[in-house]
Amino acid sequence: MSIHIVALGNEGDAFHQDNRPSGLIRTYLGRSPLVSGDESSLLLNATSTVARPVFTEYQASAFGNVKLVVHDCPVWDIFDSDWYTSRNLIGSADIIVIKYNVNDKFSFHEVKDNYIPVIKRALNSVPVIIAAVGTRQNEELPCTCPLCTSDRGSCVSTTEGIHLAKELGATYLELHSLDDFYIGKYFGGVLEYFMIQALNQKTSEKMKKRKMNSSFHGIRPPQLEQPEKMPVLKAEASHYNSDLNNLLFCCQCVDVVFYHPDLKEVIEAHKIVLCAVSHVFMLLFNVKSPTDIQDSSIIRTTQDLFAINRDTTFPGASQESSGNPPLRVIVKDALFCSCLSDILRFIYSGAFQWEELEEDIRKKLKDSGDVSNVIEKVKCILKTPGKINCLRNCKTYQARKPLWFYNTSLKFFLNKPMLADVVFEIQGTTVPAHRAILVARCEVMAAMFNGNYMEAKSVLIPVYGVSKETFLSFLEYLYTDSCCPAGIFQAMCLLICAEMYQVSRLQHICELFIITQLQSMPSRELASMNLDIVDLLKKAKFHHSDCLSTWLLHFIATNYLIFSQKPEFQDLSVEERSFVEKHRWPSNMYLKQLAEYRKYIHSRKCRCLVM
Repeated sequence: MSIHIVALGNEGDAFHQDNRPSGLIRTYLGRSPLVSGDESSLLLNATSTVARPVFTEYQASAFGNVKLVVHDCPVWDIFDSDWYTSRNLIGSADIIVIKYNVNDKFSFHEVKDNYIPVIKRALNSVPVIIAAVGTRQNEELPCTCPLCTSDRGSCVSTTEGIHLAKELGATYLELHSLDDFYIGKYFGGVLEYFMIQALNQKTSEKMKKRKMNSSFHGIRPPQLEQPEKMPVLKAEASHYNSDLNNLLFCCQCVDVVFYHPDLKEVIEAHKIVLCAVSHVFMLLFNVKSPTDIQDSSIIRTTQDLFAINRDTTFPGASQESSGNPPLRVIVKDALFCSCLSDILRFIYSGAFQWEELEEDIRKKLKDSGDVSNVIEKVKCILKTPGKINCLRNCKTYQARKPLWFYNTSLKFFLNKPMLADVVFEIQGTTVPAHRAILVARCEVMAAMFNGNYMEAKSVLIPVYGVSKETFLSFLEYLYTDSCCPAGIFQAMCLLICAEMYQVSRLQHICELFIITQLQSMPSRELASMNLDIVDLLKKAKFHHSDCLSTWLLHFIATNYLIFSQKPEFQDLSVEERSFVEKHRWPSNMYLKQLAEYRKYIHSRKCRCLVM
């Protein structure tokens, strides 16, 4: 059996280093009659201080056969240089001794500011002794001269030491000298008392362990193994911004064309995307009226930059489709019009890559004044009504999210007739939508609206096999790149809809939602819930949700004792039942061992201390 003591702090007098006696710990170990060990064996690591310089280590024998190990660290800088070793030694200490010299306030503050916070964090019912070493200089002299007053001011008072001891719950000792009385009887008596307490505690713990081991000399209780780790579902990265950005280049579902002041066509675009980021375009396309916006700067910007042309004699008007031709918009500002393709690419990418936009404009406009003028017009287009233009410094917006997330977003147009060019008929009700967004976000709908299908020319499109709530949640994902199902059943319906339209990321979101909901349920709720987990498994397999189906099989196996009692458990296929039985938790082997152990405990008529 051994006792581990950790000593921290410097008890040497900073002003009288030449006459300083041996250290507190070394003196005690050398003089105490209860500690055996010659001078050569006390300093164990005198030759190995380079290998571990943090603590000076002493070893001796106390009370005859008890190993005494002392680690002494007088300097904080050395203590802090090897934090891992220092922390481990403090954590394993049976007794901690904190020491300082009463004539050296620096050593006291080093203890108070550095060692004490570390000890507080690691302290766990370990006794602490605070030793104030030395006689205070000029303490007994009533002289009031500046020199004596300065000497007394540099001393650590008894009050300061007692306050520190109360803060730590420690025992406070004042050792005026390191003679036989103060070291052997005073300091040694307190230290040896705590050593005896530590020995008694260790002996008691050892007896408890021995008693526990002796009570199980027969059959050992079975060890319940951990269940198998559940499969990890990897989420698919979002491609929301790239989908909308690609819409500008694919030229599908175009409903607005911008023209140069000389009536030369510049670029095609989509009203829904432009209105999602700008109130200027909302005003231009009559989505909102000047009364709704109530911002003169936005109204003025709209009038100064754009004009709608509905002239039937417009060049090329006769070749336009008679169904629903794109709206013609004249850009009044020639400089702004020359950079319009870069500006629209900036808007379609989320309207937050300002440095790239400025660089593209500088390539076309050599004059810095023209560049600033065009940039200011872009800021005015993206301005929020009723607010001061917060886009003054473009560089501050480089790390922010695209404008879709904090300005008028596409969600504003979800299930709204504004700018809608297609209507879905579901369960006797209608849901308006926008072809441009559907084409950009869903490949199946892109093929449906641009191929040789009936839907390509029809405005009213029937939808079968999906409820209105599920389809609205599906559209919400297409418009906003997010969704929040109300529960597991709705998430499964949304997953089926996503599989129907081949939107793989939405499938992964629904899978993750279902898994998160099931994992958060306690065992009691799993046992009482009405949800048919086997039916959920079969739907996941039927709709090619391989990740979810694999996870559900593991989930059934991990909660075998719950699901095996449900009637739907019998609906598992032979292959599924074989998998569940193979990976079940707890295993059959453990249950057999547990039954044998219970039988053994019952036969001995003793109480099990584990179960």
